[in-house]
Amino acid sequence: MNARRFRLAAKAALIGAAALGPVLAHAQASAGPEWTADARKVAMSVPPKLVSVLMAEIDKAGPASAITVCRDRSPEMAKAASAETGWAIRRVSLRERNPKAVPDAWERAALEDFDRRAAAGESPATLEKAELVNEGGQRVQRYMRALPVQQLCVQCHGPADQLAPAVTQHLRELYPNDRGTGYAIGQIRGAMTLKRSAP
Repeated sequence: MNARRFRLAAKAALIGAAALGPVLAHAQASAGPEWTADARKVAMSVPPKLVSVLMAEIDKAGPASAITVCRDRSPEMAKAASAETGWAIRRVSLRERNPKAVPDAWERAALEDFDRRAAAGESPATLEKAELVNEGGQRVQRYMRALPVQQLCVQCHGPADQLAPAVTQHLRELYPNDRGTGYAIGQIRGAMTLKRSAP
């Protein structure tokens, strides 16, 4: 194929992709139960707020200080978002740092599925699960969205031998049974998990 034909083919592909973009976005947004879009919006609203708070703390006092802020502010933000939205919101992980972040059976299965899907090539930033389940005779809407490790995260969640001494010391003091290190950028650190009673 000559250069001119290649450019025309590339242009046609781009036009086709642009035309399909809204269709694919709509299909993705409408996939799954109708309440999924609301859960997704809520799940995606909390992490950026926490990241902003952590970045400010790291700039002010360093990553060791951000560990305490993360421990205290994250549950506060989740609680505020829960009160505002009607969803019970928390973070969970297969390798938890905070003992309160241990997943239940449904969450564990979802996290394990996220790891399998990421290993098969799916982007961790898009991994989610929504399901209507029966818990104790009551219908419950459950949703999870993966939390990929960002550059900011490796300062406290990266390989243990690469953490700053002050971070290591603070982690030992606050979390003697910490399992939340050893991550690389892009890996799944855990997930936002939401649930509420179905109408």
